[in-house]
Amino acid sequence: MTSPIHRFAAGLSRAAIATALTLLALTLGARAGMAETFAYVGNADSNDISVFKLAENGEMTPVQTAAFPGVDKPGSSTPLAITPDHRVLIAGVRSQPFQAVSFAIDPKTGQLSHIGNGPLADSMANIATDRGGKVLFSASYGGNKVAVNPLGANGVVAAPTQVIPTGLNAHAFLPSPDNRFVFATNLGSDQVLSFSFEPTTGALTPNDPQAYKLPEKSGPRHFVFHPNGKFVYMIHELNGDVAAFNYEAKGGAWDEIQRTTALPEGFTGKPWAADIHITPDGRFLYASERTTNTLTAYKVDTSSGKLTTIGSVPTEKQPRGFNIDPSSRYLAAVGELSDGMTVYAIDPSSGALTKLKSYPTGKKPNWVEFVNLP
Repeated sequence: MTSPIHRFAAGLSRAAIATALTLLALTLGARAGMAETFAYVGNADSNDISVFKLAENGEMTPVQTAAFPGVDKPGSSTPLAITPDHRVLIAGVRSQPFQAVSFAIDPKTGQLSHIGNGPLADSMANIATDRGGKVLFSASYGGNKVAVNPLGANGVVAAPTQVIPTGLNAHAFLPSPDNRFVFATNLGSDQVLSFSFEPTTGALTPNDPQAYKLPEKSGPRHFVFHPNGKFVYMIHELNGDVAAFNYEAKGGAWDEIQRTTALPEGFTGKPWAADIHITPDGRFLYASERTTNTLTAYKVDTSSGKLTTIGSVPTEKQPRGFNIDPSSRYLAAVGELSDGMTVYAIDPSSGALTKLKSYPTGKKPNWVEFVNLP
């Protein structure tokens, strides 16, 4: 006969086991519902996209190489854009015929499935959707123009509805955080053009004043908005400057507050700055420079918008593109001449970069996009 003590112990054991199993099920369920992070790398010479899955520890796992159907010749670069709902990735093809290649993003695996191709107005150095995912903005460096293409419900790009001449060498063409304005850098004319944007019709109208002039021969290239919407940061290709601006959302006005550099200490030679990104938490900014093959880090004062340089680290050869994951914990940079990608851990206190590991990509990688799925 089993004693009361033994019966109690057995019951307690069964209860403990049941509790443990319940906790395990909840944990597994929570993990199953967690967002997964994927990185997409545009490769110009191989006409494809390298897809990677990012682990919690910063490890990248290759998932897929997605080719561009109907594209035979390589272009000078492969700009990418992801729709705000994370359903579609669009790649700009810079060889004739100029077109945008749309892929559906599998929300579980991150893999890409070709949907269709649509026409672009020229060889576009930069593409981006508006904040509502209704149109595609694009900028042509060689064609000195910007354009607007409607996006179909399936994410395929339709024929352009507006093609607007600009100054020399349009390079980036991005919407404001509230989707009311769109701004275009003109690298060869040292200016930023400002347009009002009507999201319901997709139409652009020049602002007054339309052009914001920048230092001569500075070469404004890429820019990013601070997540709080109060500041803009711009990298200048020709002199290596990184400039900070106050952003006045009501009228879309820029007011320069600081100018620093992406060039590492002791630099001599010809600057060739490339890309700029800010962590999603708004605390750190990074810039790439191709002459020195470096990444420079800055701490952001979220009250004033001003930058304090943290330092520079070596990176991939000719780092035309990089990006930061949605958690603000990792940065991935690609090198056009190294056919590779290096992942760095971002120190949450200082913003300093620590190299984790390098990975092969396609040929001539130049663009990186991160996305959380689903």
